[in-house]
This record gives sequence, structure tokens and C-alpha cells, in this order.
Amino acid sequence: MRNLNLLTDFYQLTMAQGYFKKGKDENAVFDLFYRTNPCNNGYAIFAGLEQVIEFIKNLDFKEDDISYLKDQGFDKSFLDYLRNFKFTGDIYSVPEGSVVFPKEPMMKIEAPILEAQLLETPLLNFINHQSLIATKAARITEAAQGKKVLEFGLRRAHGPDAGTLGARAAVIGGCSGTSNVLTGKKFGVNVSGTHAHSWIMSFESELEAFRTYADNFPNSCILLVDTYDTLESGVPNAVKVFKEMKEQGIDPDLYGIRLDSGDLAYLSKESRKILDDAGMEDAVIVASSDLDEDIITSLNIQGAQIDLYGVGTKLITSHGCPAFGAVYKMSEYNDKAKIKISDNIDKVTNPGNKKLIRIYDKDTMKIRADLIAFQDEDIKENGPLTLFDSRDSWKTTTLEEGSYKLREMMQPIFKDGKRVYNSPTVNQIKEYADIEKKTLSEEYKRLTNPHIMKVDLSDKLFELKRKLLNENS
Repeated sequence: MRNLNLLTDFYQLTMAQGYFKKGKDENAVFDLFYRTNPCNNGYAIFAGLEQVIEFIKNLDFKEDDISYLKDQGFDKSFLDYLRNFKFTGDIYSVPEGSVVFPKEPMMKIEAPILEAQLLETPLLNFINHQSLIATKAARITEAAQGKKVLEFGLRRAHGPDAGTLGARAAVIGGCSGTSNVLTGKKFGVNVSGTHAHSWIMSFESELEAFRTYADNFPNSCILLVDTYDTLESGVPNAVKVFKEMKEQGIDPDLYGIRLDSGDLAYLSKESRKILDDAGMEDAVIVASSDLDEDIITSLNIQGAQIDLYGVGTKLITSHGCPAFGAVYKMSEYNDKAKIKISDNIDKVTNPGNKKLIRIYDKDTMKIRADLIAFQDEDIKENGPLTLFDSRDSWKTTTLEEGSYKLREMMQPIFKDGKRVYNSPTVNQIKEYADIEKKTLSEEYKRLTNPHIMKVDLSDKLFELKRKLLNENS
């Protein structure tokens, strides 16, 4: 792994030196959460945990790091401390691929304050980026209504890391595969691709280009048909090549055409007619060309005959929503609950060492609400459970005994600085995320004006928060 030890903001190090010189080694608890769903969505998909784990495992300041920090004016005794730095705390997290909602802790860090402080920027960097792309992918695959979506965005990504880890996140969010070969190699996910217009243009004729490609890849033959004239040239030439393959006894696992420009709804319907008239009802139609969830929704409304979508730029850059917005806030210091107060009510934090409990309808296993409680609270299923809106506490809902199921969401990742969590593969995370999305009622998955999930506070947490607010008002 590359040396990412200095992947941080300068002020994290200035604070760390201040803690060190002051001898502040008391334990602190930090929550990592976000305030608003990205993309006006009804939920988000948590991603990036594995990169957090790898970063902490390899956090070991090298001599060239120390030398650089010395040149920046840091104290020798602090630099000596960094030479022997190891994370010794605890980290808890919801599983990667989890459906999550605003204001609830996705990760919790318990460690000496200096150690916890040094993790803020890198953790936010990993989680913010991948959770953003995973959530965008979930929206796009939801719009596709069960049709497969491939991630095609590497060439438009904001650098190689954004392209590679973004493709990883897109698969977690719902994509069936990626065009990014490095992502495929690193994470064991499906890679897919065909050919470019330049392939067609390098031959004397479109037909020769198609025949040559089919000779090279007879088992998976998708031909790009819009280089010259889609309906007059591209699709008829593709049909000719497919007939020749069948005459030669070639029965590919996958074959069909790709549309990358023009009126995709019209062209797909006309192409479908040509393919069907030729007896090629099993030929697939792939579409690309600056797609996103809105365009795919529109194509569905128009009755487009598209079997698979390739989505690039607007997925890998999360077009229209450039940031996820997760934050990292202290909630306890030296066993004392802490709260951040702001005139902006959305920026007021929840104090104390907490856990996250998910509440399901027992019959449907759909999520009813999430509940944030103190870590040591004993929330049980044996009795009615009353939930209330922490902003408008008069709004209450009581779940009768036997009508709901509880699940603690956060799992231990590190204990006393040692990894205690076995990471699943990306494909396993994707399978888990697919199951997680099915726990959402359809109203929460709407692309426009979705329901907002209730994230409530336990009575004890609510009372402490109110007490601290009154004391500081």
C-alpha cells in the first residue's frame, strides 16, 4: 500500500502536537455521520470501510514523513512520539453496504484523543467519496428497474483513485460490473467492455470491423452500431455478422448491439424490430451516452427497448451532487458527554457514547425507524416501544409487543488497536447491500420527494441532550 500517513489536514497535526505537549491522553469518543441524504435521496449506502481498515493497519510514520514534518516546524519530542505511533483504540462501524440515514452514527471511534483526532480527515476522505458513489449507483440501478447497469466512468473520474475506488463503490451500490480493469483485478468484480468507434473507423468497412471483432470475441459479442448510421448501416451489418456466426455453429453466451448516441428511445425500439425480424429475439441492446437516473427513467417511460445500461460520467462524478457531507464530531471526552451547539439546528450533535438500533416490522422485515441510544442502554423487544420525533416530541408512534424486531447495527472493527473484523469481498458486500435495499419500503426509494426515515433518540439520550442544551443556552 502507498504511504498515506500524511493524508490529513495540517490542523490535525497541530492539534495532535498540542494534545501531546499538554499531556492530554484521556479517552474520547467520536461519531462519524452525515446530516443530509445526498442526491435528494431517501437513504444512503455506507461504503469505504475496507480502505479505512487498510489505512489504520498501515499507519506508521516513516523517516521521510518525520523529516518533512520537522521542516514544517513541529517539535522534536512530538516527532519522536510519531515515530512509534500505533493506533490503540476501538472502532465500531455499521457493515459496509448498509442502508444508512442522516444524523445516525455510521462509525464510532473510542481512543486517546490524540489518536482519535489523527483519524478524522482520512476516515472522512474514504467514507465520503465511496458512500457518495455507492448512493448514486443505488439511485441509477433503482431507475433501471431490474435491468443491469455497468459502471463506465474511469476516463471521466477525478483521478485514478477516484476511478478505481469509485468503481468499487458503484458495484457495492448496485452495478453489475465495471469497465475498470484495475478495479476488477484488485477487488474481484466483473469487468466488461466492447470496442470504440475508432475500432470501426480503422477498417475499410463497418462490416469488416464487426467480422473481425466477432472472430476475436465470439462468445461475448456486443457491436457498437452508431459510428456511421445506426439503422441503415450499423444494425443491418451487425445482423449480417450474427447470422454468419450462427451459420458457423457459433452460439455465443451474449451477443447484441450497443447504442452510444442519438435518440436512444427511438433507436432502441427500431433496432429491436430489426433484430426480432431477423429471428434474434435473444440479442441484447446496450445503451450508453451520458446516462443517469433521470434519463433512464425517461427512457423507461418512453418504452425504450434497452436491456443493459452503461453509465459513466454522471455516476463516477456523482453529477448534480458533488459531496456526501459526512462529519466527525466528538461526543464524549474523559467519560463526560459532549455536545456541539449551533444556531443551525442541523449542526447540533447528539452527546454521549451511543449505539444504533434498527427497528423492523416483524412481518415484512421492512425498516420502521432507527433508534440512537446510549451504549449501555438495554433496549429489548419484550414490550411496546414508543418512538418520538426529537424535533417535535409530541409526534409519537407506539409499536406493539411482537410487531417489531431490533438489530444493533454497529460491529467491532478494531479492539485495543487490533483488527477483529473479517472483511467480506466486494461481491459479498454488494449482495448484502442488495438485501439492505429490499428492507426499504418503496416510498423511501422514490427518486423524487422520497419519504424520510425516522431516526429517533432514546428517552435517556433525549433528556441528556435537552439538559446540555439548557445548560449552555
